[in-house]
Amino acid sequence: MICLKICKDSTAEDLEPIASAVHFLLGIPTTIRSVNGKGIRMEKGEVVDRDYTGPILEKVLEEKTTIRTVPKEGVYKGKAVAVTPINTPDGEIVGALGVVDLVAALDILSVFREYPDIIDEVEEARKRHT
Repeated sequence: MICLKICKDSTAEDLEPIASAVHFLLGIPTTIRSVNGKGIRMEKGEVVDRDYTGPILEKVLEEKTTIRTVPKEGVYKGKAVAVTPINTPDGEIVGALGVVDLVAALDILSVFREYPDIIDEVEEARKRHT
């Protein structure tokens, strides 16, 4: 039987199945690393770095909380990212997982300008459910 387990010492190879699953599900740049080892960076369906870390991954490992920000350095400098800790069931942090944050990158105002009926639809749905 094959079992996927990760820990603070997981290698990039250990983390690759998780990075692949997230990357192929969302279709966006994905990064992951363990507390004591560097990890994976995936873009466009491929692993582009098997010795990866980034400033926000490292900050999440230190602060042990989810961070949504625009890095001032690193590979994703100037792009919105979302990075979250990977915790054991008892709360111990073993790694961090990050993606480019497409939601933060959307210009919501321009979306509503292009599709003004969305506001009407949202209002109608809200009225039906109140």
